[in-house]
Amino acid sequence: MAGADLVELAKRRGFFFGANGAYGGTAGFYTFGPQGAALKRNLEDAWRDRFTLREGNREIEAPTVMPEAVFEASGHLEGFDDMLVECGECGESHRADHLVEDATGIEDAEALSGEAVEDLIRDHEIACPSCGSPLAGRDVEDFNLMFATSIGPGDGQPGYLRPETAQGIFVEFPRLKEYARGSLPFGITQIGPAYRNEISPRGGLLRLREFTQAELEQFIDPEADEPPLHRVEDVAVRLYPATEQEDDAGEYLDTTVGEAVEGGVIGSPWVGYYLGVAQEWYERVGVDMDRFRFRQHLAGERAHYAADCWDAESEVDGDWIEIAGFAYRGDYDLSKHDAYGDDAFTVFKRYDEPKTVERATVDPDMSVLGPEFGGDAAAVAEALETLAGRDPDAFEGETVTVEIGDDSGDGDGGGDGSDGGTRGIEVDADVANFSVEEVTENGEHITPHVVEPSFGVGRTVQTLLAHAYETDEVDGEERTYLSLAPEIAPRDAAVFPLVTNDDRLTDLADRVAADLRAAGLAVAYDDSGSIGRRYRRQDEVGTPFCVTVDRDGVEGDGPETVTVRERDSAAQVRVPVAELADELAALRSGGAFAELLDRYEVVETAVETTEN
Repeated sequence: MAGADLVELAKRRGFFFGANGAYGGTAGFYTFGPQGAALKRNLEDAWRDRFTLREGNREIEAPTVMPEAVFEASGHLEGFDDMLVECGECGESHRADHLVEDATGIEDAEALSGEAVEDLIRDHEIACPSCGSPLAGRDVEDFNLMFATSIGPGDGQPGYLRPETAQGIFVEFPRLKEYARGSLPFGITQIGPAYRNEISPRGGLLRLREFTQAELEQFIDPEADEPPLHRVEDVAVRLYPATEQEDDAGEYLDTTVGEAVEGGVIGSPWVGYYLGVAQEWYERVGVDMDRFRFRQHLAGERAHYAADCWDAESEVDGDWIEIAGFAYRGDYDLSKHDAYGDDAFTVFKRYDEPKTVERATVDPDMSVLGPEFGGDAAAVAEALETLAGRDPDAFEGETVTVEIGDDSGDGDGGGDGSDGGTRGIEVDADVANFSVEEVTENGEHITPHVVEPSFGVGRTVQTLLAHAYETDEVDGEERTYLSLAPEIAPRDAAVFPLVTNDDRLTDLADRVAADLRAAGLAVAYDDSGSIGRRYRRQDEVGTPFCVTVDRDGVEGDGPETVTVRERDSAAQVRVPVAELADELAALRSGGAFAELLDRYEVVETAVETTEN
């Protein structure tokens, strides 16, 4: 399906459309209409079912605005940038790496340096998309993508709209570990909005300034915890490893999760496990597996803290788009927040049996350090304690040298200073009172490692719509329909009275619709136009089942019945009204319509063209 066709269908049928149209629109922001909001909600529920409930994880909802200190610790203040190039003629800003990708066929220009992108812009004579002026010679600069705000009145406290939901989980780890009783492994999920001030939003829901993420942070003991890989070891996956991407003749690797982990293609068993879980989930919600792959990050695009990263990618309108990322983040996130924050971002790992170990300690004589070093005395004592734990051999001589910050106090102790750095302080070893003692330990504090599957909800919505778009012919008439999985479709069913001039039919149709809604099903009611046109309207928004009340269903001495039409095949069966809600609920949960064809009377499809 062409991208323009998808955007037109999405707008016409109420899936999604550009926001703030009455005021000229705002690039990078989309409103989900009634159909799209329902589809998105169903997708989120399906993700929650698989990655929270079935995995035994817990879900939180953290604020979307966080103070500046959080992003200083996480590294977002310094390293959350995209490449920007500004046109010298019209002043429009553009994503430089995207311009290069569009002009050269390079798939991952984001992995290149700014200088390399500048060279490609010059060599390929890339022009400004807005006015056509050459961009050669224009600087490619880093542009931080976070939205800044102020917390509180006036200047307030500087803050930012979160660029990912993950930081809300990491920041609350000291509290969350208590709910898990300090026991690893445990997982925390979150579904919610994130914000990135994209340079050039484009592609419908593919690159937005406000978007929804569904993320899982799995906290593990790297030395003890293994994933339940046996559950997914036989799941077939299509991989695009970095080695194949770098080879001009590179090809996909069609294998299983177990084989890929065993062979080292997937470096982390935990990442491999979640690739297998995601593969099954994407198939469940309706992604076309012929247009789906897992692509490994190249060295230049992988975050410095990530040991192994893979993206789930889908093909939409001829382009491969990232719809999820899977990263082994190590202890980077918790270590950074531990260093910056006031709480402990570690867990206590209890040994199976107590251990007796030797521990180096010092007991500095402050009656000597105080007079000798004045305001630096406390810093010297702390430095001695740190050195004892790191390098006990340093205390073997008559003196020991420690380093303290150059701005510590104003004492007149020895050592040559250097502005803004550190200076060495020499202390008599006997003043440090160094000793090695045997202590019994019951455990140790460790910093958990993090495995992160992160899903883009909006991108998955657009993928599902693109992959579900179908055309065929029914009763000699061409139709367009969305072959959405019943679990994901915006509506579970639609109810029609065949004609509106028979009170028996309209009364029963009203009652059937009310009963289905009471049973928890999302139901549309439509009595306008021919039954064929009503079917077509529901087909186009992906409604999987249409329920029609006709005269055959209300006449006679038997139980009331209705016809149930399946969207993709247009096949129909006659079902008793008393059994309808249970049958539709079973179909929504993954039941096969073919089973109804075996159990109930099949109805001829000529009814599709019957007029009111």
